[in-house]
Amino acid sequence: MKRRTLLAAGATLMAMPRTSLAQAKTVLRVIPQADLAILDPGITTATVTRNHGFMVYDTLYGLNAAGEPVPEMVEGHTVSEDGLTWTLTLRPGLRFHDNSPVRASDCVASIKRWARRDGFGKTLMGATEELAASDDRTLRFKLKRPFALLPQALAKTVPYVPFILPERVIPEDPSKALTEVIGSGPYRFVASERVPGSRVVYEKFDGYVPRPTGTPGLSSGPKIAHFDRVEWHVIPDAATALAAIRKGEVDWWERPIPDLLPLAKTDKSLKLEITNRGGTIAFLQFNHLHPPFNNVAIRRLVLQTINQAEFAEAIGGSDPSLRGGKVGLFLPGGPMANEAGLELMAGRRDFNALKRELEAAGYKGERVVMLVGTDSAVNNATSEVAADLLRKMGFNVDYQTMDWGSVVQRRTNQQPVDKGGWSLFAVSADGDFFLDPTVVPSIRANGRDAWIGWPDSPGVEALYRDWFLAPDTAKRQAIARDLQLQTLRDVTWIPVAQVFLPTVLRQDVTGVLPGFIKGWNVQKA
Repeated sequence: MKRRTLLAAGATLMAMPRTSLAQAKTVLRVIPQADLAILDPGITTATVTRNHGFMVYDTLYGLNAAGEPVPEMVEGHTVSEDGLTWTLTLRPGLRFHDNSPVRASDCVASIKRWARRDGFGKTLMGATEELAASDDRTLRFKLKRPFALLPQALAKTVPYVPFILPERVIPEDPSKALTEVIGSGPYRFVASERVPGSRVVYEKFDGYVPRPTGTPGLSSGPKIAHFDRVEWHVIPDAATALAAIRKGEVDWWERPIPDLLPLAKTDKSLKLEITNRGGTIAFLQFNHLHPPFNNVAIRRLVLQTINQAEFAEAIGGSDPSLRGGKVGLFLPGGPMANEAGLELMAGRRDFNALKRELEAAGYKGERVVMLVGTDSAVNNATSEVAADLLRKMGFNVDYQTMDWGSVVQRRTNQQPVDKGGWSLFAVSADGDFFLDPTVVPSIRANGRDAWIGWPDSPGVEALYRDWFLAPDTAKRQAIARDLQLQTLRDVTWIPVAQVFLPTVLRQDVTGVLPGFIKGWNVQKA
C-alpha cells in the first residue's frame, strides 16, 4: 500500500512571528517533529517532550558516541570494594536557571521522582537501601546488592530521563506535573514567549558551566550553546514547512515527510542528513483494559495480518534506502536484536476467514477508537495502513484524527471509549528507544503500572526481571529472545517497521550531532 500525498505543494507559507529581540540576537529556528503539548518530561514519554527536556535540563551522566555512560554533571564517582556503596560528587559551579546552586539534595529528589515512573529507575531503587545527600556536592547510594548498571540508569536518554531539577519545584504528589520549567542545562525555557501549537522559545543560559573536557556525544561532553536563542516553530503543513526552509525562514526541519524529500534534494541551499543512525521504529499500542483488545485471541489475529514491508513502504515512500528490514522488540543490529516470534506476523490477507475467526474469538462489533496524530508523518502513515487492515478484518473502526500533542494527552485516559477512552494508536520513536530492556518504554507488562496501554503478562514480567539478574551478555541475549517471543505471543504491542528518515538543514548549519535533536554544538557559518 502506498501512502497518499497528504499536502498540496502549493500551500501558503505560514507567517511566523518575529520580535525585535529575536532580530537582534543570533537565532536558530527549528521545525520540531510535533507540537510541545506537555512541558514536563517526568510525566510523559513523548519524544518531543524528551527533546525539550535536553534543551533545559542536564543529567548526572551522559552517553558518549559509543553509547557508554560517562560523567556529565558529576565530577566522578567511587565504588566500595563490595560494590554496595556508590559515592557521586558533583562538578563545582553548577547552577539552576534561577541562579540557585545545584545541590546533591536536588539530585536525590530528582532521582526519586524519576524512579517512581521509569522501569529502569524502579529496578535501580529496588536494589537501593538508601539514597541520600552527604553534603551539597555528594550523594550516596547504599545498595542491597551490587548494581553495575547504575551509571547506565542515570545516563538514560530515552523517556523517562533522569533529569535534575530543583528540589523545590518537585510536586509532593508524584502524579502532578511541574508548574515551573527550571533546569541547569545550556538553554532556559522562555515561558512568556510560548504559543501552544505554534512556537517554543529557549534562551542561552549564561550561568551554564559546560563540562571542561571530553568530546560531544549522544548526551555527553561539553554542551556549548552557540546561539542566543533557539526557536521551535510548529508548522503542521509539510509543504509550508518545506517552503519555509527553502526561503531561509527556518534553519532546520527535524522530521520531513518522505513525499517531499525529492524536492528538498534538488534545492542546493539545503542538505539532508540521517543523524539518527538507529532509524525510527513504528509500533502499534493496544488498550488492554477494555474490549476488544483486552482479548488476547483478538490481538493475535491482528498480529497475523502484519506485513512489516508494507508498513515500511507506506512510511518511507518509494525510496527503498529509507526502509529497514525486519524488526522485533529490540534495535536491529543492537546487542539484543533477534528474530524470535517474527514469523507470527504472517501478513495474512484472507479477510473473509479473518472475519469469521474474529467473531469466533469474541468480537461483538465494539467500536474501536483509533487515535491518529496527523501532524506526525510516521504515525499518520502507520495509522493509515493499520486502520485499513482492521476495517478489512471486520472491526468497527472509529478513526479519530487530531494533532500529535492531543494524542499524547488523550492516550493517558483509562476510561472506556464511551467515556473518552481509546482502543489503539500508532506511535514511533528513535531507534535508541529499543536498544535493550532498560530503555524500551513499552516493554513492561505489569498492568496499570505498565506504560500506556497497561498490558498484564506475568510471563513478560518474569523475563524482564530475569534479564536484569543475568550474569553476562550471553545470558541476557538468551533472555531477550524469550522476552520477545513472549511479548509477541501475548501481543502486548506490535513493532511494525523501521525506517531511516533524514533531517533537512540549511547548508550553513553545521555541528549537528548524531541521535536526537539537540540545541548545543550547532552553529551557522
